[in-house]
Amino acid sequence: MPATFFLREALRGLRRSSAPALAALLTVLLTALVLGVFIPIVQATTGTANEVRSRVVADVYIKDAATQSQQDQLKTSLEDTSGVKSVEYISKTEALERAQEKNPKAFREGAELLGANPLPASFRVTPEDPDKLDSIVATITRSPQPALDEVRNREEDTDKILSATGLVKALTAGLAALLVFASIALIANTIRLSLFARRREVEVMKLVGATNWFIRWPFVIEGVIVGFFGGLLAVLLLIIAKQTFIDPLSDRFALLAGPDTIDFPLLIVLLMFASIAVSAIGSGITLRRFLRV
Repeated sequence: MPATFFLREALRGLRRSSAPALAALLTVLLTALVLGVFIPIVQATTGTANEVRSRVVADVYIKDAATQSQQDQLKTSLEDTSGVKSVEYISKTEALERAQEKNPKAFREGAELLGANPLPASFRVTPEDPDKLDSIVATITRSPQPALDEVRNREEDTDKILSATGLVKALTAGLAALLVFASIALIANTIRLSLFARRREVEVMKLVGATNWFIRWPFVIEGVIVGFFGGLLAVLLLIIAKQTFIDPLSDRFALLAGPDTIDFPLLIVLLMFASIAVSAIGSGITLRRFLRV
């Protein structure tokens, strides 16, 4: 049987059942719109959480009496430690400048009172996985080095960052999974209602000897058409919203321009594929119950 036959049957079915088909199209449209807005929001939230997690570091303080070779030996040892992403050297002068930026009056008066810079030089250790910072600190502490004075991992701040960002990532992942499930269920249920209105037609075709796939293909093609146009309308609305609101406001609000989110062309392709696939699969699977005659 030529493919054009199934296409004609699908178009005929859409004309005969225009109201259920329109409901299914609007469902796909609204679902794709919600996904198109929600996906960048989830990515921006997760990216911000990861950026905050990158601030989890450990400070390895250097003895004032340590020689340059001993400092180089300590740096090499830190870089070779498993799980360490980077090691940054902070000199005494730079440490004082950073401290004065946070509390100018206190550190200026302290330096004047002591007559010298009281802060030691240090290495700032950034872990590959913030959750493994404690094990990295333990490894560094167990490795005796002549230049090593003290290791601090800002335990209180680290715990707050890890717990807060972990909660944010868990909530966004849960919401994303819930939205995807709800979207599939909503589209499938709308298609089921559309097919229910034509169940007699399916039963008659089955009774006269039509095979399951002969009956199913027009409905699958209907799902493809409905999903395509629903996704297309959603994409057009997203493009209009992006060019009208998001792009002009991104120059004024860093929150809109800053997060590293999915490229818009890739988002369009993803939404179109999801709309077509879910509608087509929903049509084929939902039809099974009506083929049992």
